[in-house]
Amino acid sequence: MALNMFFLKQNKMLPILVVVSVMCYVIFAYNLARTEYTKLVILYTALFALFYKILTLLRHNTLLLTWLAFGFRGLFILAIPNLSQDFYRFIWDGRMILEGFNPYLYTVESFISNGEFPILQAQELFEGMGTLNASHFTNYPPINQLCFVIAGLFAGKSILGSVVVMRLLIIAADFGTLFFGKKLLDNLNIPTYTIFWYLLNPFIIIELSGNLHFEGVMIFFLVWSLYLIHKGKWVIGGVVFALSVSVKLIPLIFLPLFYQCFLKRYRFQNNKSSKLVNASETATLDLPSIFKLIVFYAIIGVTTLFLFAPFYASQFIDNYAQTVGLWFQNFEFNASIYYIARAIGYYFRGWNEIAIIGKLIAITVLIFVLIMAFLKKQKTFTDLLTAMLFVLTFYYFTATTVHPWYIATLLILSVFTGYKFPLVWSLVIILSYLAYANANNTENLWVIGLEYVIVYGVFIWEVFLKKQTRYKHIDHFDYN
Repeated sequence: MALNMFFLKQNKMLPILVVVSVMCYVIFAYNLARTEYTKLVILYTALFALFYKILTLLRHNTLLLTWLAFGFRGLFILAIPNLSQDFYRFIWDGRMILEGFNPYLYTVESFISNGEFPILQAQELFEGMGTLNASHFTNYPPINQLCFVIAGLFAGKSILGSVVVMRLLIIAADFGTLFFGKKLLDNLNIPTYTIFWYLLNPFIIIELSGNLHFEGVMIFFLVWSLYLIHKGKWVIGGVVFALSVSVKLIPLIFLPLFYQCFLKRYRFQNNKSSKLVNASETATLDLPSIFKLIVFYAIIGVTTLFLFAPFYASQFIDNYAQTVGLWFQNFEFNASIYYIARAIGYYFRGWNEIAIIGKLIAITVLIFVLIMAFLKKQKTFTDLLTAMLFVLTFYYFTATTVHPWYIATLLILSVFTGYKFPLVWSLVIILSYLAYANANNTENLWVIGLEYVIVYGVFIWEVFLKKQTRYKHIDHFDYN
């Protein structure tokens, strides 16, 4: 405490930065609608500038950074999310399960249109989530559903109470990300303060803690599993990885990338005092390694199926596949390459070719993942993390739908790899909210174009033009 007081005296600007940040967060949480686009952008830009300055000043004081990161989250505790309506569906699903209904078998609209109100505040929740959400089957995996159930258990009669419970769960997950993230950074010989590029980032605080997107819980399990795998504890790491998948399906895209971890074992000097990497490399494709890889995948598959099992019914697979397919063949938001392909389709065919383009995108992403898994050499654990970052980046560059909170996973991976384009994206992603500034929720493609010109520019500079981006460190990559 004395050390922190001394530090504050030496940095007189810091209290001002913190107070202004608190004021901006309070306004953001309690006095902002997403239709107020100018106010939204000004507040967000100010918060991002304040975040950058605070982290620069406090990079050697992780204790104070921790207090600030979670203190800022605490400011949202009683706020109703103002940038997303998804939380209404979260509450609906949790209360449906508590009433004995399988949420994967019914749409919200199927009840309301028949004048049925199976849960408390059904009409209010239906109106809050909107007709688009209410007309589709739920796509949230079982651990995510468990979070919704917990909210229903502790606040089954109050929407605000449910919001508070879910927010506390997401904040608790961020504590876990801090704990295991710092451990993994330390093992990779990367400064532990870099975890705060994620934890203190206003994008994470607002989109996850503020607007209740459960990417934060998924990321907690993902970081925990990566830490365990890096330590050689791949069995329990596989179980935890499955928990991550059971919050959000996106980690499934990483599975092929673990091929080289198990079938090509690399050993490196583990000497944190040296900045040079002296690699004595041995690649093996022996039966024990193949067996371990198969077991690793089997653990993830069996654990995931076990978690889904309580919800299984004859219609479950069709309903779930139908809902997931919407993201490839129906929904469009904040896309980049897809919008160019769509424009070409309009020019030559005269209509939207999203069904065809969506399938081509899925095939293209699969090919890219396999190339990264089998042809891109991995010598260190950071090579694996970098491959994960590039695979997910490629997916979002080609996707038909890129909601702002999707970028959270890129941001956490950038912490361990040294790339900054996800950090830049977490700033300019706010431009996508211009779509909500009009009654029809239509996007301004010039604004979307500006967002992606900036993101692609930084990406190309870092990946292809800059000499050195990623961290250099001594690593240990051995799964025996």
